[in-house]
Amino acid sequence: MKILVTGSIASDHLMTFDGRFADSLVVEQLDKISLSFLANDLEIRRGGIAANIAFGMANLGMSPVLVGAVGEDFDAYRSWLERHGVDCESILVSDTKHTARFVCTTDKDMAQIATFYAGAMSEARRIELGPIHKRVGGADYVLIGANDPEAMLRHTRECRKRGLKFIADPSQQLAFSNGPEIKELIDGATYLITNEYEARLTEQKTGWSATDIAERVTHRVTTHGKDGAIIESPGEDPIHVGVAKVARLADPTGVGDAFRAGFLAGLSVGLPHRRCAEMGSVLAAHVIETVGTQEYELSKRTFLARLADAYGEDSATEIAPHLKCPRP
Repeated sequence: MKILVTGSIASDHLMTFDGRFADSLVVEQLDKISLSFLANDLEIRRGGIAANIAFGMANLGMSPVLVGAVGEDFDAYRSWLERHGVDCESILVSDTKHTARFVCTTDKDMAQIATFYAGAMSEARRIELGPIHKRVGGADYVLIGANDPEAMLRHTRECRKRGLKFIADPSQQLAFSNGPEIKELIDGATYLITNEYEARLTEQKTGWSATDIAERVTHRVTTHGKDGAIIESPGEDPIHVGVAKVARLADPTGVGDAFRAGFLAGLSVGLPHRRCAEMGSVLAAHVIETVGTQEYELSKRTFLARLADAYGEDSATEIAPHLKCPRP
């Protein structure tokens, strides 16, 4: 199957300050605040929800098509993604804006001061899916991930108009969207993917109950952190898949993206939902053990061993023929 992965493409600029922000704040002068902090180090990481998902799928041997908007500063990032098997031909490059950027400084109390620059992401609303669908010879699914809100709505409407199956994955944008917008983003989706909090937020903002949502989407996938994931499908008992074992907790950033990448990879080769979620959970374990959302390295042998350890030999045996990791 061909899957178009739409959503944000960004870089994270992360700094640390060996002090306390609170020590530099004068409560009576907050209306005149002017502060500068000397950072100890700087880490620049590749990120963005769509890019993270596409990277994960490619590392499992799939050929995801990344769809989003970037700036002319994207060349090095593009090269990285293409070297790992991501199709970047349908990324829009802005003539005037930089690639989206998250800049964050963390002090020794783990307090943070951060700024998100949307930049070129705001131009994703200019992207039409039809020509991309034609270029790749037909897309089986379109994942509509967190992105410029107008882009998300445009892609959803176009999927409905063209009869394309879409996967609604609004994630962070749920907090900034109103009820009618969320209804439009999820109504008619083949899959709705959220975490537990986002699932409740969706119900709260739309006024739809879980039953109402089940009548509007075919499958609902809800992640529950350390308690695993649940897949609900019409006429079937819910499927619960626990998390895979983790060797060490390094950084949780990007874990949800990794689960989605594994799930979609399984879906793209026709595996049943349980196996899709198992692939997602093992890939998520790789990410949480590393600092950075795209810094892990996959070995087919190790990946299958972790599948067998977490879910049994039958899982590894069924998934093995479809797995093509960079390393044996």
